[in-house]
Amino acid sequence: MHSFFLHLSLISTHLNMASYDELTLQQKEELLAWLSGFITENKQNKIREIIRDRTRHLTIVLEDIYQPHNASAVLRTCDCFGIQDVHIIENMNKYEVNPDVALGSSKWLTLYKYNKTQQNTEACLQHLKDTGYRIVATSPHKNDYTPDTLPLEQKTALIFGTELEGLSETALKMADDYVKIPMYGFTESLNISVSAALFLHSLTERLRKSDIPWQLSGEENLDMRVQWTKNVLKKSSLVEKNFLDKIKL
Repeated sequence: MHSFFLHLSLISTHLNMASYDELTLQQKEELLAWLSGFITENKQNKIREIIRDRTRHLTIVLEDIYQPHNASAVLRTCDCFGIQDVHIIENMNKYEVNPDVALGSSKWLTLYKYNKTQQNTEACLQHLKDTGYRIVATSPHKNDYTPDTLPLEQKTALIFGTELEGLSETALKMADDYVKIPMYGFTESLNISVSAALFLHSLTERLRKSDIPWQLSGEENLDMRVQWTKNVLKKSSLVEKNFLDKIKL
């Protein structure tokens, strides 16, 4: 089953998505009902259960990660902690999902790739700022916040760099805040996948215990349920096409 990738242009790689974008809310609900008729009730219930804990209030940015198994481990962590969106910046290094590490997690996530310009970091972070996110850089060399003290009221994009070089100067300059995991040994940094797991465990627990409206909006919820239903459905593009032909889009 193909993963659900959205590029910076926000054009889906899945068939019929242009037509899907033209659907009214009622038609989307009808499409979901149509697709759901082709999967078991257990799978429908699992999708409804998981979607309740999905969030876009907190998102992850991976800047130029050169070890794909580490980035793939982060995807698995994001799925486990209910993070829906992951933004992948490709400056020097192109990222491909490692299926043995990701274990299918990527097909439940919305992945954005930034690789169209020479300033992909700037393009990604500016896009996030324009859509209301506060950029928080993870760095052991800054002393602003820890996972326990980082404010979460505003939508937050947590950006990770490579283990060897850390974040770029562009990322550090564009960051609104900085966060670090306190260290008490001789080694000053953790593997990126371990670091992401520690951050997300702490931040998502705090988010869920707060009064912040962190869950997906009604239409976001519906859109993801449609996509996830397609992900578990064999020949989903043909089933969707039958529906779209029926309403003559």
